[in-house]
Amino acid sequence: MRIVVSGTHASGKTTLIDDVLGAHPEFERLGDPFELVDDALDEPDASTFFEQLVSSARRIPTTDAAGRSIIAERGPIDFLAYLSALDALRRAGRSSSLFARGLDLTAAAMQHVDLLVVLPLHHRDDLPVGDDEDLELRAAMDEALLELVDDPDLVGESTAVIEVSGDRAARLAAVERALADLA
Repeated sequence: MRIVVSGTHASGKTTLIDDVLGAHPEFERLGDPFELVDDALDEPDASTFFEQLVSSARRIPTTDAAGRSIIAERGPIDFLAYLSALDALRRAGRSSSLFARGLDLTAAAMQHVDLLVVLPLHHRDDLPVGDDEDLELRAAMDEALLELVDDPDLVGESTAVIEVSGDRAARLAAVERALADLA
């Protein structure tokens, strides 16, 4: 079983994964590829997001070779959404050519994902967001991600996609229902 938890920054991905792992210790956690980026980078650009897209696309098909179930914090579709958001915001460092290259990589990797859990932003979820977060990029990425996950050519027919919101218990319950449906 391969699960990818997707969402913009500060959307609750880590918390949800912690909760899923508490209920399913048999899953192996794949951390956020963003953690591998140089902390000195003040403003990520397209090349940074593309590098993370490539990294996350490579790890998905190869991670359960030993038969372990995995849960990944972010997948290539997240970084494709960031590339789209940079373009929509007309940010310096954007690249439509990297977005185009990322489409095929994302589609190929998504063929290996059993469940894509999407955490859309909702004001009622009341998640704390730090003052240092790029709120404009956060919102644009969320919008782009929601469009991308609706593209069957990108996500594939074999990947179950769920959007979860609400408090921690509601989010975990939604994932549990999806896992039961896939069993």
